[in-house]
This record gives sequence, structure tokens and C-alpha cells, in this order.
Amino acid sequence: MKLLLVAPGWPRGRLWGELGFKFPSLSLAALAAVTPPEWEISLADENIETVDFLADADLVAITAMTPQAPRAYEIAAAFRKRGVPVVMGGFHASNLPDEALMHADSVVVGEGELVWPRLLADFEQGTPQRLYRAAELLDMGCIPPSGRDIFSGKRYLFTNTIQTTRGCPHDCEFCSVTPFYGRKYRKRPVASVMHELEVLRKKNSFVFFVDDNLVGDRRYALELFDGMRGMGFKWLSHAPIDLARDPELLRAAGESGCVGMFVGFESLNETSLAAMGKVTNRAASYLEDSRAFRDNGIGILGSFVLGYDGDTPAVFDSLLRFCEDARLEAAIFPILTPYPGTAVRARLEAEGRITSNRWEDYDMGHVTFRPVGMTAEELQAGHDRLNRSFYSFSSMYRRIFKAHRSVQVFAPMNLGFRSAIRKAEKMGKRQKAKEKAQG
Repeated sequence: MKLLLVAPGWPRGRLWGELGFKFPSLSLAALAAVTPPEWEISLADENIETVDFLADADLVAITAMTPQAPRAYEIAAAFRKRGVPVVMGGFHASNLPDEALMHADSVVVGEGELVWPRLLADFEQGTPQRLYRAAELLDMGCIPPSGRDIFSGKRYLFTNTIQTTRGCPHDCEFCSVTPFYGRKYRKRPVASVMHELEVLRKKNSFVFFVDDNLVGDRRYALELFDGMRGMGFKWLSHAPIDLARDPELLRAAGESGCVGMFVGFESLNETSLAAMGKVTNRAASYLEDSRAFRDNGIGILGSFVLGYDGDTPAVFDSLLRFCEDARLEAAIFPILTPYPGTAVRARLEAEGRITSNRWEDYDMGHVTFRPVGMTAEELQAGHDRLNRSFYSFSSMYRRIFKAHRSVQVFAPMNLGFRSAIRKAEKMGKRQKAKEKAQG
């Protein structure tokens, strides 16, 4: 039997669709790892290659986030037209299974590893179910090393991605992680992680931990970092800003090879932080916190959500000044997006403020709700201007001109974001001109 795993492309003309550095889908490699050996597996990632709709496949499996969903449905339709059954999973299908079932033969809700072997057995026997949902959360001790063989020969920047934990102890209003993985913070045995890292370092000294909060359990993180010390890795992951207030843990991360962290600052407004549920964030200490990361050799990719009710048009200039004063090595400025399954979507729906369910616009770069402190047009224009300004050469010079070990990662990252932003803007202008010409 032949299985084709498909990762739909991000919409072109959008920031994430134009970024030059591409990483593989670890979720598909996780499915490959629990696929019985009698299945022949291949991967089609539309972000780096063209999907062959005539590919010889007995089953097609597609995973997609919300902005990828329309393209996922198009891909599914093309294969189903040929009579090839399609199963869908991922964040979007898990939150809207009824919608996904209109485009697929089966849908997997939530974590797929537990139900995947049963699903494949059902397809082999010709008795597939419409909906598959695990009765319990996956025991993290049972996770095998990812099936990275499916990435062989693909044009990825690198394939050394790994997951050690799932879930998050926090429950931020805008986040889709907790609805998917649950609020329970689950950890793989450190010995299992170390074994996989030993394999990864034979390929590349860079590693990206895809965990949403790598330091959610302090004791676990210290054990992991202690085990990694001396392995020669340069690694990146996600961590909350309050890591800066734990000198021992922050130092251990730096000594184990951490060169960068994705950090959710989210807002400079304490009222907005409270509304989000960011209980560990204190805007008053952000400058000091940023310095603590940098003093330990760790650069920051900061994230700031735009459009919360406390935001006014003044927020854009304030954020730019802060980012430059804090010398953040990189940043993203997502527009508040009411993803299916999130608490913020439920709130905005109850308030009658969602203005679009055009899923391709749920890319964190488009306004899909009615803001309070400014118009939708002001929010969109401010977002676009802030991105341009932050990734201007003058801002890049002010933020990263001093020698620092994280520069090897963040200098190319800044140039990559700058290029993607400019390409997205050009394509957006061409699209608007085309629409205007068509009346």
C-alpha cells in the first residue's frame, strides 16, 4: 500500500508564503514514525515543490493550519476526483471536523499517533470511519523518533526539528495550542530525547525545538539542558519572557547551546496582557528581561499581538521604539486572529465582531474582526508600516550591529523577513490593481 503525505502551501503574496527559509512538517514525520512498515511512504510539500496529482497513491493524508485550509481542500478534491481516498488532520480540521468532512473521506481530531495505525488498518480492510479521535492523550514515553526519512532529498533549510513536550501550563485567550494539546504539560523522557539528539547531531549542529514552551517544567528543562551541555548544538525554541527572571535556568539554556528563543511579549499594555491571560508577563520589566537573554548569548524573536481592545494607532510607533531600545534581534507583529477553537474567537463571535471567515486571510497579516481602539483600515495600515520599519536597514543596524553569537542566526533571519515583506507587498499591490481593473 502506498501513502502520500501532503503539506499544502501557504498562500502566495503573504508573509509566510514568501519566506525563503523552509522547514518540514514534524507532524507528518510523526505519522510516518507510527506507520506500519508494509506501507510505502512519500511526501509532497507544496512549500518547496509541486504536488503531483497523478502520483500513485492508495491513500492521501493532508495536514493544514487554518490559512492553508482552502488549499488543502483543493488538493483533496483533486485526488478524490481520481478516486483516491483522503484523510485530513491538523489544527483546522480538529477544530472544524464537520467542515473538513465535506472535503475528505476521514478526519483525525487532535493528536494522530494513537489512532493512525487503526485508521490505516481500516482503510486496508475497506471499512474506514469518518471520524477518528483518540480516547486519551498520548503517553509521551511512547513517542518514537520522528520518521525523518520522508525529508530525504527535499530542499529544506534543515530538518533537525524535534519536540520534547506538548501542551502549555498557560491558557492564553488567542492561542490554539491549549485547545489542541490540552492544558496538561506532558514531557518525553529526557533519555529518549537525548538518544534522538545524538542522531540529529550527525546531520547538523543546528536544532530547533518546536515545543510551544520548552521550559514549562523547570526541573525537566534543567535536566535536558544539562544533558545537552558539550554536545556542540546551536539551538532555538520557544519560551515565556519570565525565563529571564530565573538566572540559573537561563544560564543553563545558554550553556547548552541556545542561541535564540521565540518570546511572546504580546503587548506593552498591562490591561491587554491581563485580557489575553498572559499572567507571567510584566511590561515594566521587558527591557531588563531582554538584556538578561542577551547577556546569556540568547537572541530574541519577539512576538507582539496587534489589535487588542487596548490598542490605539499610537501602538505601532511605541512598539518600534521599544523593540529598538530592547535591541530585539527579530520580531513578528501578528494581527489578532480569531482562530477556530480559541477563546478569543468565542468572545468576538459573542460580541458580533468577526467580519470574515475567509480562511486564507487567517494568516496573522489580515484583519478579520472589528477592532475597538481604531478602524480595521488603521490596524492593517499600522501593521504593514510597522513591519516595513522594523525590517528597514536602519532598524536592523540599531538592533543587531554589535557582535553577538546569535547574529549568525538572526542576521539571515532579518534579511529573510525583509525580503518576504517586500515581495508580499508587491504581490498585494498587483492583486489590488488587477481587482480594480476588473471593476
